[in-house]
Amino acid sequence: MYKSLLITSALLFTGISLPAQAGCEPGESAQCAGADLSGQVLSGRQLDNINLQGANLRHADLRHADLRGANLQGADLSHALLTRANLEKANLKGATLDHANMVAVSGWAMHAQGAQFHATRLDGADLSFARLSNARFNEAVLYGANLEMVWATKTRFVGSNLRDANLQEAKFNYANLQEADLRGASIRFATFQGTHMQDCQACPLDWDQPKHPIKP
Repeated sequence: MYKSLLITSALLFTGISLPAQAGCEPGESAQCAGADLSGQVLSGRQLDNINLQGANLRHADLRHADLRGANLQGADLSHALLTRANLEKANLKGATLDHANMVAVSGWAMHAQGAQFHATRLDGADLSFARLSNARFNEAVLYGANLEMVWATKTRFVGSNLRDANLQEAKFNYANLQEADLRGASIRFATFQGTHMQDCQACPLDWDQPKHPIKP
């Protein structure tokens, strides 16, 4: 035990970081909560149902990785590469994905309440049926993304690019769309009750007005 403490002290002194969870081998249903996997190359790996709660995945390469049903609650995925990764039904509650590349990611029915997506690339991403309440997509790029039937109550899209996105039947109640760009987006049956739309391009400013008022 004394020898182990000496080795640990030596590593810390030299600036070498130890993994948050020793013995974590990322794979299907692996238990890697709190692990330090920053910068790791995990592209194309089978990681479905893995537990990465609170893990450090900054700058990790997760392109084409299978993360279906993964627990990423509170994880740090800042600057991570997630192009075409599969995040269907994954738990991203409270996770940080600032500046991550999530182009064409599959995120059907994922749970990302309270997650951070500042300046994140989500071009062509499939987020249909996702739970995004209280998440922050400020200055994110969601060009051509599929957000059909998402729950985005009180979600912030300040300065975000939602051009040509599919927003049909989405719930944007009390969301913040200030300076967002919705040009070309499909908003059929979407709801915008109490939504903040200052300086938003192509936002339905008259959404709460009757389209066919009854004549007196």
